[in-house]
Amino acid sequence: MKWTSILAIYCLFWVMSAFVLLPFGVRTHDEAGIEKIPGQADSAPANFRPRRLAFLASILAAVLTALFAANYVQGWITVADINFFGHPPGEQSEPEFYR
Repeated sequence: MKWTSILAIYCLFWVMSAFVLLPFGVRTHDEAGIEKIPGQADSAPANFRPRRLAFLASILAAVLTALFAANYVQGWITVADINFFGHPPGEQSEPEFYR
């Protein structure tokens, strides 16, 4: 696998990780006991920390990318393992990429 492919996969995992981690640890002003600014949404976070989020997303993305690359090299999970529907109708033999 080329390093540019690994970088692209890392970026995809980073964005996914950031969105998954976004709601964890965030409290609203009501939960934190802080007074709201007039016109502020009730769901606005009181303690949003983007640096912490970026740091945790980077760690999670690095772990997921390492697992993806290891699976690519070792072949733990292949296309044949996730083919739940069998072969398409009229297909005689197994395609090359299923082997």
